[in-house]
Amino acid sequence: MNTVALNPLRIISDIWRHRYLLGQLIKRDVLLRYRGAMFGVLWVFLSPLLMLGIFAFIFGQVFQTRWPQQDGGLPFWLLLYSGLIIFNIFAETVSRAPTSVRGQPSFVKKIIFPVDILPIVPLGAALVHGAFNFLILVAALGWAGGLHGQIVLFPVLLLPVILLAVGLSWFVAAWGVFIKDMSQIVPVFVQMLMFLSPVFYPVSAVPEVLRPAYQYNPLGIVIEASRAVVTGASIDWGAWGMTLGLCLGASVLGYAFFKHSREEFADAL
Repeated sequence: MNTVALNPLRIISDIWRHRYLLGQLIKRDVLLRYRGAMFGVLWVFLSPLLMLGIFAFIFGQVFQTRWPQQDGGLPFWLLLYSGLIIFNIFAETVSRAPTSVRGQPSFVKKIIFPVDILPIVPLGAALVHGAFNFLILVAALGWAGGLHGQIVLFPVLLLPVILLAVGLSWFVAAWGVFIKDMSQIVPVFVQMLMFLSPVFYPVSAVPEVLRPAYQYNPLGIVIEASRAVVTGASIDWGAWGMTLGLCLGASVLGYAFFKHSREEFADAL
């Protein structure tokens, strides 16, 4: 395995060098998704707005659900929505990774094309959707009277999830070239991970015997930190910092694995 590919600065430099091409691919990906729809790209805004409205009705009016040990404060559906923003960015990126390279054989067979940016395209599209989700969350927090100044830290807290998502995407995209079943396996894994992460519940609601396992879940740590930002509570920066380091390592290893497998892509396709 090429040790140059294990250099984080080299990885950032490679991506930055192709930033214009990457931006155009992300733009095309987002626009193609809504091409032909009656409201077009307005669905980028309408979809999360409708989803938040459904959450508010179901969990606020029908079930009248409350966060465990919550006596007051923000509604349950806002805390749930804040966790889903984090998880959906990860889920959309990783779920689409198996076909990100296999679905573009014409690019793979062009020697001069930087194939390693293809798994990042779903991440870019997921971040576009996440940005609109975040704006709606801020508006909803203002409406509910729970908007805090530290909400500006929410995008910063996303960094470990972004690194983990792109690292796994490089792994999965490479495997997806050789194993077509990855496009069926990965979405199931992501769906399982949603319920194994504190998206619909806080870590404090997990049985004591299982709680240590949640302390090693990078998604759970970031989701809990994001909820702390939303509620105005203190953030465990130590746990977040350790998660950032682990996710950085995962992204570097994913990139190195992708580079190592790159030479066989054209033959496999």
